[in-house]
Amino acid sequence: MEEQKQKILIVDDEPVICELVGRIVQSEGYPYSTAADADKALESLEKDDYGLMICDINMPGKTGIDLLRIVHEKYQDLAVVMATAVDDRNIAIQTLNMGAFGYVIKPFERNELIINIANALRRRELEIENRRHREELESLVAERTEELHASWEETILRLASVAEFRDNQTAQHTVRMGEYCCLLARKAGLPEEECQMIRVAAPLHDVGKVGLPDSILFKPGKLSEEEFEQVKEHSLIGNLILGESKSETLNLGALIALTHHEKFNGTGYPAGLKGYDIPLVGRIAAICDVFDALTFERVYKSAMPVDIALDILREERGEHFDPELLDVFLDNVDEIIAIREQFADTSDED
Repeated sequence: MEEQKQKILIVDDEPVICELVGRIVQSEGYPYSTAADADKALESLEKDDYGLMICDINMPGKTGIDLLRIVHEKYQDLAVVMATAVDDRNIAIQTLNMGAFGYVIKPFERNELIINIANALRRRELEIENRRHREELESLVAERTEELHASWEETILRLASVAEFRDNQTAQHTVRMGEYCCLLARKAGLPEEECQMIRVAAPLHDVGKVGLPDSILFKPGKLSEEEFEQVKEHSLIGNLILGESKSETLNLGALIALTHHEKFNGTGYPAGLKGYDIPLVGRIAAICDVFDALTFERVYKSAMPVDIALDILREERGEHFDPELLDVFLDNVDEIIAIREQFADTSDED
């Protein structure tokens, strides 16, 4: 079955030219329509699909060059051959630079016109094919990038869970931390890209606990002063594990691990940083970590009701916590609670 040929639009203000060109293209098997000016040509292009337009340059109203400029922007798949009675090299170069596929001089040589049409349509076919191939490649790259990003996030989350994998009651703590911190960062006005990086990095805050003995991690009662000093080391250990990485996300995780136990009044650890000397991500993580620790059961304590936990946070406003960030947290507590419920531990009954 013979392939159907592309339809051609002939645009010229001289009816005799339209008729002549029409006979030539029809004899080659091309269906065609005619338009007497640029406006009628645009109407035809709106209503029907054309593969090629043969356009006169000198027309009343919008010129052929005006029409070329419009169709080049609006109809990227339309091949255009310009036609003129004046053999002007500068105009020819101008139209070709504007996107025309060919340039013919009146009166037409039949063979010259047919060759220009065939070349223009072939070039159009190649450009469409190349664009489709490029779009397919871009789609494939985007898909692979998304898969790699998801795999990278999963790897980080699994790394974050290393210190807690034996404790079923904190199984979702790392996930909640990422979601809480991302939400608080967003509500505090940070760019979305940075918020998403915090979502991935925040679960790494306690990875340094891998360096603590089980006797301390799972001690049901109160820690001794010496044991608590050992616990403090997990911030430094986490920073050592994650720091100086080629990954911006891991470096952010290192900073969160190092600073999420600093307190706004300067009594935190490991460095005793005060106020805004504490990195923003550390101040964000401090609020989220304490809220989660209060409202979920741990080996050494029972879960606390949310309203009581929030009262404790309020009491620490300006002491443990950045007062402005805490206000943002409390103003959006409904969304925080929604995250808490969505990623609740399976054994939690609160």
